Amino acid sequence: MNKSTKIILNYLLGAGLFTWLAYSIYHQLTHRENLEQSLTHMTKTIQEKGWIGLLLVLLLMFFNWGLEAKKWQKLVKPLEPISFRRAFSAILSGVSLSINTPNRIGEYGGRILYLKNGNKLKAIAATIVGSFSQLIVTVIFGLIGMLYYLNNFSVVKENGYFPPNFWEKIVFGILVVICVLTILLYFRLQIILAVFEKVRFLRKAKVFVQIIVRYSAADLRYLLLLSAIRYLVFSAQYLILLDALGLEFLWWQAFFLNSVIYLVMAMVPTIAIAELGIRGKVSIYFLGLLSTNTAVIIAATGGIWLINLCLPAVMGSVLLLGIKIFKEK
Repeated sequence: MNKSTKIILNYLLGAGLFTWLAYSIYHQLTHRENLEQSLTHMTKTIQEKGWIGLLLVLLLMFFNWGLEAKKWQKLVKPLEPISFRRAFSAILSGVSLSINTPNRIGEYGGRILYLKNGNKLKAIAATIVGSFSQLIVTVIFGLIGMLYYLNNFSVVKENGYFPPNFWEKIVFGILVVICVLTILLYFRLQIILAVFEKVRFLRKAKVFVQIIVRYSAADLRYLLLLSAIRYLVFSAQYLILLDALGLEFLWWQAFFLNSVIYLVMAMVPTIAIAELGIRGKVSIYFLGLLSTNTAVIIAATGGIWLINLCLPAVMGSVLLLGIKIFKEK
């Protein structure tokens, strides 16, 4: 591919991606159930209570994705050192591409656009390690929240065969086992490489996953720490917005139940742009145990969805206008 063709394709593809993503975000926003009601209620309540809570949530949005950028910067360092600014741009572009893909797998495509051609596919494995660390944190906090939920709320009536919360406890036990195995695998990533070496049809792809054995135990612990801090940040965002919208609750109770919400969302396959409806129902189910004010719960869920997903997606789609899809090796 000659230089002039690359230039033309870079501009055309960048503009095309921006147009598609902008239209997609607009279409989803204008066709979202209860979104207008949520926005109206949220705006009215914030005007009455002040803008401090909303401004804090917006500020924490940058901190939230900044922590993810710091993780990704660390992950791709063995392949290609990049600046924090470039890592942050890659994260936002990944969010924009993930908004229409199952379980946000489009994030990988958006991030690797900022790397050299020879490192793009290798960086996918690095990104998976980062997602792995975030999943472990989500499961750990979710199990703690689920333990609180099981000990304080009996929602399954005794049917003569099983005691209350029997099935929830079975699920809890299974999740504990999965969590332990996941942590063990996380600190023994060489097992994954060994599988690629032994399975014949995977051997050719081995070169793309070799990066996972370059991370030391200290690196993996550092990634877990960043993931835990990020988890606390986006959890705080939701609770702050709930408080700003007028929901009365005890912070620690809401945190535990919100941890269960994140655990459920992590286990349910979905498309990022469709998360609002699912997250709204799950949030009403669990936070409804603390308050009957479902309108505020829906409004806060919609607000976090807009701030943490749609706003970064719009920013990322704009950044894609300036990215070169085809780079020099």
